[in-house]
Amino acid sequence: MLEWTGERIIPKQMKPTNGMLLEHIARYYFAAPYVQGRVLDIACGTGYGSHMTAKERKREVTEIVAVDNDEETLRYASREYHHQKVTYVQEDATDPGLPERLGLFDTILSFETIEHLEDDRTFMLNLYRMLKPGGILVLSSPFGRGRGMPTSEPFHVHQLTPGEFEELFTGFAEVDIYYQRGVTFEKPRDGIRYFIGVAVCRK
Repeated sequence: MLEWTGERIIPKQMKPTNGMLLEHIARYYFAAPYVQGRVLDIACGTGYGSHMTAKERKREVTEIVAVDNDEETLRYASREYHHQKVTYVQEDATDPGLPERLGLFDTILSFETIEHLEDDRTFMLNLYRMLKPGGILVLSSPFGRGRGMPTSEPFHVHQLTPGEFEELFTGFAEVDIYYQRGVTFEKPRDGIRYFIGVAVCRK
């Protein structure tokens, strides 16, 4: 049994109505229509999302490489969320050698990852290098006080402002920004405060 620390979602230890669980699952459902070919799910955690995606897009997906930096979490993922098209791999998302080891992908998913990383610029460069021309990146992150500023979340290095979030994607050919409210995704509406941004980017 994987210990619950609050850092990673463990669906089998949470109530099905848990708001955080529903938000995380919703991101994979939101991304599903974009997913095809060889897929990277970076910071896959316990593997529920990689497994969901493999089942939801079984005809469109050839392979899912699910990466996390924690060995124990990956052992849990391999046991609880095994799928013939999913391979769980232990790697550091900010390692400059990652693209050489993992290769190129048609689709990259990165949900609630970048706020955990001190070196978010190397991380974004890795994602760009691993994405095939014309490929799709779907990336989410919570909003906060900005890069280098303290956050109340114990596992977050910082939380980007909406402006800093948009600046992450300046090198992409097409960028579409959405905002998540619970399990819904929308363009911004006046008078509503949003806590999570989701970008859909084409290289």
